[in-house]
Amino acid sequence: MFILAEMKNVTRIMPENFNMKLNDAIAVELNNKLANKVVLNVGLCIALFDITGLKESFIIPGDGASHTIVTFRYIIFRPFMEEILVGKIRCCSQEGVHVSLGFFDDILIPPNALQHPSKFNETEQAWMWEYDTGDGNKHNLFMDSGDCIRFRVTAETFTETAPTGPIMGIQETQEPGENKVPYSLTGSINEPGLGILSWWDT
Repeated sequence: MFILAEMKNVTRIMPENFNMKLNDAIAVELNNKLANKVVLNVGLCIALFDITGLKESFIIPGDGASHTIVTFRYIIFRPFMEEILVGKIRCCSQEGVHVSLGFFDDILIPPNALQHPSKFNETEQAWMWEYDTGDGNKHNLFMDSGDCIRFRVTAETFTETAPTGPIMGIQETQEPGENKVPYSLTGSINEPGLGILSWWDT
C-alpha cells in the first residue's frame, strides 16, 4: 500500500527559519509542499521518510531566502495492482460503490465489479447483492454507507490537473462543476471473501 519514492528538489528556506538546523528546516518545507498532494505518476504523498543528500545552498540576488538542492525519500500511498484493502463505504450511486480509506477517498467499485447479481436500490440509495442461499431463495445483502468493505485494487488513474495556460490568446478554463481528480483507484469485490466484512463472518 505504501512505497518509498526517491525525489529531488530545490528547497527554499525563508530567513525566519535560519535559526533552525538545516535538515529540520528542509523537512518542514518539504512536508508543507508535498504532504497530502498527488505527484503525477507517483502517488499520494504522505510524509517525509528521510533526507539522503544535500548539495550547496545558495541565495538568488533579490531573494533573501536560501535555496538548497535536496535528494530525499518520501512515503507514498500507491497500492499494488491486485492488492486487497479494507475501507469504508462513503456512499453509493448508479456509478457504483464509493469507498474511503480515511485519508484517501477517490476509490470506486463499478457495477460490473460487484458481486453478481447486484442491483441499485433507488429508495435506499444503496447497492444490494441478491445472494442465492442455494435452496431456491434469495437474500438481499445491502451495501450501506459506513459499512466496512474488503476489495481488490484493479486499476489506477492519474489525471493532469495543472492549468493548461492560454491557447491562441484565450485562457483555457475549467468547465463549471468539473472537478478533476488527480489520482483515483478502481476496485472489485466480485469473488468469494470480498465485499462487506459482515457477509463473511462465521
